[in-house]
Amino acid sequence: MTATVEPEAELVRQAARNDGAAVAALLAGLRPGLVRYCRARLGRIGGAYTTADDVAQEICLAVLRALPTYRDQGRPFSAFVYAIAAHKVADAHRAASRAATVTADDTAPEHADARPGPEQQAVASDLARRLTALLGRLPEVQREIVVLRVAVGLSADEVGAIVGMSAAAVRVAQSRALARLRTLAGDTLGEVVA
Repeated sequence: MTATVEPEAELVRQAARNDGAAVAALLAGLRPGLVRYCRARLGRIGGAYTTADDVAQEICLAVLRALPTYRDQGRPFSAFVYAIAAHKVADAHRAASRAATVTADDTAPEHADARPGPEQQAVASDLARRLTALLGRLPEVQREIVVLRVAVGLSADEVGAIVGMSAAAVRVAQSRALARLRTLAGDTLGEVVA
């Protein structure tokens, strides 16, 4: 595992020294996981992932601004990144609750829309809403572990560093959270659980 940490640590050091290529490589490696994290935590607001993608971009910018002050304290760089991400997601939730207004678009489109139709959007939005509600019924730490492990794809060691737990404790908490989600999904989604 140290073989993968050392190149990342060197990349972070170079990026902190404002090496353009290192900054680009670091952000290119971080962004996909951040987008998945934001989509899992924010869901589909207004039927689209635009807000989650925007928040992921804000996180990248915040990481970029914070890089010069970053100091390696023996924890993975991802712990630093996902701490910033958690704050930005919380900010986005607060902003969404303040700006919960509906706007009408009176202009007719010039071309046919290739996106899914209203029925498919409604089904997808409803499913996303129900899944977000299910995640919301988990304790905060379990929700964070499930999102980081399942949606982002981080290892138990990486998630442990982020949430301050051992890798074994992360695996146990994840197992309990997934079992709880299966039980809740059977009740909430009206499906038979195995």
